[in-house]
Amino acid sequence: MNRTDIAVTGLGLLTPGGLRTDTSWRSVCTGLSTAATDPELKGMPVDFSCRVPGFDAMATLGPQVWRMDRFVQFAIAAAREAVTDAELSPETWDGARVGVVIGVGTESKYAMDDAMQRRFDGRPLTVSPLTVPRMTTNMAAGEVAIDLGIMGPSMAVSTACASGATALGVARDLLLADRCDIVLAGGSEASCHPVTSLCFSQMKALSPRVKDPARASRPFDKDRDGFVLGEAAGILVLERGADADARHATVRAYFQGYGTSTDAYHYAASHPHGAGIERAFRSALADAGMEPADIEHINAHGTSTPMNDRIEAQALSRLFPAGPPPVTSTKGVTGHTLGAAGAIEAAFSVLALQDQLIPPTANFDSPGPGIDLDVVTAAPREQSLRAVASNSFGFGGHNSVLIFRAAR
Repeated sequence: MNRTDIAVTGLGLLTPGGLRTDTSWRSVCTGLSTAATDPELKGMPVDFSCRVPGFDAMATLGPQVWRMDRFVQFAIAAAREAVTDAELSPETWDGARVGVVIGVGTESKYAMDDAMQRRFDGRPLTVSPLTVPRMTTNMAAGEVAIDLGIMGPSMAVSTACASGATALGVARDLLLADRCDIVLAGGSEASCHPVTSLCFSQMKALSPRVKDPARASRPFDKDRDGFVLGEAAGILVLERGADADARHATVRAYFQGYGTSTDAYHYAASHPHGAGIERAFRSALADAGMEPADIEHINAHGTSTPMNDRIEAQALSRLFPAGPPPVTSTKGVTGHTLGAAGAIEAAFSVLALQDQLIPPTANFDSPGPGIDLDVVTAAPREQSLRAVASNSFGFGGHNSVLIFRAAR
């Protein structure tokens, strides 16, 4: 075991597919979309989303939830599951050697919306003094640290829809620099809010299929017409491989490589030739000590938007001249969970390695123009997997690519 091997020893997921890792994974493997009409979005041009089902914050977290926004509640629930899965305990670890890095794409609209409504109603002095600590992006990491007694580095990462993946890369660097022995890393987002939906709708980024929400998210399909808003949290427990072995931990997979780049092209659109995507992917391969041929599956960013899916597909075709390995976009099932997407998709990549199973892409019937990919569809595909990649890209030109290898 090389000391620079970074082990994934715990997973925690809270997604539109379920409140735990196992239920979320089973949902993704069905290849059935979770999108449905959302009562909270009534009156919006796009009134459907992919929501986390049946989340009871009070029952899950207790009375402390009064001070927390929904994205913070999600993060704590996922972090607790991940720590339990890793067979770790805050009572026995050295909290000063534990870190937490959580990506969040947008600040809370719930807390700000309430404050603004009170102001416009002529009740400014009834605005909660907790509005700022409820809404700021760092509070997911801060409250997870408080909940679990983490006293090492604690930080938020915000690179739009790449935030969860970037957070994992930052966490990996903390371990390699020996600043921590354990890092909880991932992303959390509670984005199914009327303001968020309205803003994306005005950008023409959301699918307008209000009469058929379940068919709206269709990554790489020729009839794709926008993404579906989703919410989720995903936390991974990362340790150096030698440390995981020393405590006889079960290693789910190894986080082998991380690559990141910036397009420096446009505030919202990807570089039209996918140059930044290629740079990030090649950087991840170099970090992992791998060649393109070593990658046997890609969990694509695949948002279901016309331009971005085509750009990503063409970049992958250039990276893999003989043809990219089997590709899936789990956003067909979960919708686009923004800052949480890179984290939950990293977890799905780890689970694909564990189960030797590639989940299908929901609603994919036939590829759109310029898309020459082996898109897994209809049912999970059993395949021998040793190394997989997960792509995440975000507004501002942020690109992050993660590579995981099997533990066996």
